[in-house]
Parts: sequence; C-alpha cells; structure tokens
Amino acid sequence: MSRPIIGINMDYRTAAGSQPAFAYLAAGYFDGIAKSNGIPVLLPPMDDQALRQVLDHLDGCLLIGGGDLDPRNDGFMLHPATKPMAARREEFDRRLAAEIAERRLPVLAIGAGMQLLNVTCGGNLFLHLPEDLPNCLAHRDPLDPNLRHSLVIESDSLVGRVYGEGEIRVTSRHHMAIDELAPGFRVTARCQDGVIEAIESEMIDWFAVGTQFHPETPASSVLDILIFEEFIKGIERLRNPATAATKAMAA
Repeated sequence: MSRPIIGINMDYRTAAGSQPAFAYLAAGYFDGIAKSNGIPVLLPPMDDQALRQVLDHLDGCLLIGGGDLDPRNDGFMLHPATKPMAARREEFDRRLAAEIAERRLPVLAIGAGMQLLNVTCGGNLFLHLPEDLPNCLAHRDPLDPNLRHSLVIESDSLVGRVYGEGEIRVTSRHHMAIDELAPGFRVTARCQDGVIEAIESEMIDWFAVGTQFHPETPASSVLDILIFEEFIKGIERLRNPATAATKAMAA
C-alpha cells in the first residue's frame, strides 16, 4: 500500500535589506509526518491553479503554527499584542484552508493552523488571552518557548486515543485562542482554565483535527509524536476501509 502524501504549508519571511525573501519549515513538522509513514510535500505560496493541481494529488494536509493571523482580515481591529505572520503567507494559507475545507481533505492543524481552520469554518478567536480571559493560566512565556501546561481530554477522540487517561502536559506558546467554535466541530481537549486546546470534526465526510499545543517541538514527548501517527492511520483507514475493518475484527 502506498504511503499517504501530506502537503505542509510553510512559514515565510519577507525580504529585508540584502536578505532575500524565503520560505522555511521547522523540521518537527515534516519529521513527524515522515516518521509516521507519511510522505511530506512542502507547499510554498503559489497561485490558485497550481494549488488546486497539487491538492489533487494529496491524501491530506498539515497546517502548521507560526505568527498570528491578522484579525483585520476577519473584520476585527489589530490588537497591540498581535504579531502577524507575513502577509504573503497568510494570504496563501487562507486560500489553502478554504480549499481543504471545500474538498473535505483530511487535515491536521497545529497552533495558528488550528486557529485558521476554526476561522475558515465559521468560528472566531480571542485576540489576547491575558485581556480576554484575565484569570487564565500562562499559555506563552517569552523566556521559555517550551512552556508546558496540563490538559483535560475527552477520551472518545484522537487525542484521547493518544494520551489515554490521567493528566498530561503539552507545549504551549500562544496568546490567541479559539473563542467561538466553528459549526461541525467539537472540543476534545481544554487547558485547566477552559481554554480550547484541541478540536475535531463531527462531520461524517471530513477527518479534521486541530491542536493548539505543539506536538512537533523538541520538547515534545513520545506520546505527543503519536498524534502524527494517529493522523496518518486515520487517512489510511479512509483510503482502505475494507482493510481497516479486517484489522479491527482481527484485533
């Protein structure tokens, strides 16, 4: 059986002085896919025709984290704490997410990627947790990019299958978060303070998972990495339902 091909969007830095513009990607993202039996394919900004042609050949997509989404693109004012990602990246990412949603292409969305998935599907965001939820825990520490906090997880979910029962801790580095959840999704993990940390599609025709926390970082645990494996296994089940049913009966 051929390995699933997974498209991954990329971060982007604009030209500055003598430094040219370039697209780049943290290794944890493509390593997580490759080590889970997927084939990562990087997706730099491209035009609509090229994007649609590439998506025709993919089995799924990974939407990565990064800088903030610009709230002005969703009709909100720019908060002083917002540090928008490069405009060229965001413009492409929004077109990519819209295509993924329209095609019901399997997707794993991490960090800002989960926020983008939620916005694309009709939800909205808290723009700055310290102001919007002043009693919440710290979800970002400028001095510690590997800050971890605990989660409360729904057992009947992808993250529930990964982590099982008991308290877990995950890497957190965000100041924006989901406020209103998009229709068709459910919350599958929250921080102890109630902030949404994982979501999954409830739509029968779409395998879509999002984590606000970061399983791809160097500080991630062995369990964190299993999120990538569960994503790839889910795609394999969709591609070969008969094989998946046979394995389930054998188990």
